[in-house]
Amino acid sequence: MSEISQLSPQPLWQFFDKICSIPHPSKHEEALAQYIIDWATGEGLDVRRDPTGNVFIKKPATTGMEDRKGVVLQAHIDMVPQKNEDTDHDFTQDPIQPYIDGEWVTAKGTTLGADNGMGMASCLAVLASKELKHGPLEVLLTIDEEAGMTGAFGLEAGWLEGDILLNTDSEQEGEIYMGCAGGADGSIKLNIEREALPSGYITRQITLKGLKGGHSGCDIHTGRGNANKLLGRFLAGHAAELDLRLVEFRGGSLRNAIPREAFATVAVPAENEAKLAELFTFYTELLKEELGRVETDIVTFNEAASTENTLTSVTQARFIATLNACPNGVIRMSDDIEGVVETSLNVGVITTDESSITILCLIRSLMDSGRSMVEGMLSSVAELASAQVTFSGTYPGWKPDVNSEILEVMK
Repeated sequence: MSEISQLSPQPLWQFFDKICSIPHPSKHEEALAQYIIDWATGEGLDVRRDPTGNVFIKKPATTGMEDRKGVVLQAHIDMVPQKNEDTDHDFTQDPIQPYIDGEWVTAKGTTLGADNGMGMASCLAVLASKELKHGPLEVLLTIDEEAGMTGAFGLEAGWLEGDILLNTDSEQEGEIYMGCAGGADGSIKLNIEREALPSGYITRQITLKGLKGGHSGCDIHTGRGNANKLLGRFLAGHAAELDLRLVEFRGGSLRNAIPREAFATVAVPAENEAKLAELFTFYTELLKEELGRVETDIVTFNEAASTENTLTSVTQARFIATLNACPNGVIRMSDDIEGVVETSLNVGVITTDESSITILCLIRSLMDSGRSMVEGMLSSVAELASAQVTFSGTYPGWKPDVNSEILEVMK
C-alpha cells in the first residue's frame, strides 16, 4: 500500500491504490478485471462477464428497499498510458506510483489513471459498504473505453436490469453531467505529386506555436486558436503572392486535442525571402490582435530547412484550399442548455508523407443528426478537392433530457 491508502474516505482510496498497483492500459485490462472478479466473488456477490470482456456485478437490495428502482453504477477499467520522456515505465508490466503532492494525488512520471480508476474505486466502495442502504444495485465495468469503446459497443441487450444509470467518468469535481456528445473520426486524404525544387529557390520552415490548445470536447468553445487552421490561413493568403512552394505541412498530435503548434516547410524564390519574413511577422501581430485576450503566448519562427522536392502547384493549391475551407470549432450551440456546445469539429492532426497529406478531424455532437451534418460538410470539402474521405470510430450522442426524473433527484 502507498501513502494514498490512508486518505479519506479510506475505502475509496484503498481501492484506488490497489487499482494503481495492477497495470491496466487500454487493451491490457485482464489482470485488473480478474482481480475485481475475484474480490467480488469473495464478497459473495453475483459476478458475470460478457464475451466482450465487460465485468458485471450485482448486489441485492437492502432489506425493505426491494421495491426501489434499480441503480446501475458504470465505470471503465482501462486508462490512458502516457509517460514523461525521461521516465522508464512499461504500462503493461509496471504499477502506477501514486503520491500526495500538496492538495493533489499525482503519479511519478506517468499518468495517474484517475480516469477512470476513481470511478471504479467508487463503484467498488459502494459494493463493499455494509452501512449504505440501497435498492437493487448493479455495477458495470467496461473495457477499452480510451481506445475505441470496444466494451460499450459490445454490451449485449438485456444485461442491465436497473432503471437508473450513473456513469462515474466525468471531468469536473462537484459537477454532474446530464448529456454527452457522440462523435466520429473524419479523415481527408489528398494524394499529392512532387517535383524538383525550382532553381533559385531557398527553403524555410515556418512555425506557429505557443497556443493554449486544450481538449476538443471541453475547450472548443473558448475561442482558442487552432494552429493547423491558422497556419493554413497564412498559406492561403500569401502563397501566390510569394510564389511559395510547399514541401511539408504537419501539425497537432491528437485528434481530440486542439492543436497548439503547426509547421510548414516551404520554398520561396531567394528574392522573396525578406518578404516572407515580413509577411509572417505581420501575420503574427495580426493574430495577437485578433486572439490576444485568449492566446497570450503566440510564437512564430522562420528558419532554414532543406529539401529536394516540393509539391506541384496544382497539388499545393488543392491542399491549401481544402485546409482553409475545412470547418472547425463550434458548429452549433445547444438550444436546451445555455452555454453548452451541441455540435463541433476539431481539425486535429495533419501529416505529410511522400505521396499524400492527411487531415484528421474529430466530430462531436449531442445529436446524431448534428454529427451527420458535419460529416456531410467534410464530404463536400473532400469532393471539391478530389480527395478521399473516411469516417470511423462512430459512437452515438446522449442528448440531455431536461425533464429527467433522476436529474431532479440529483439537483
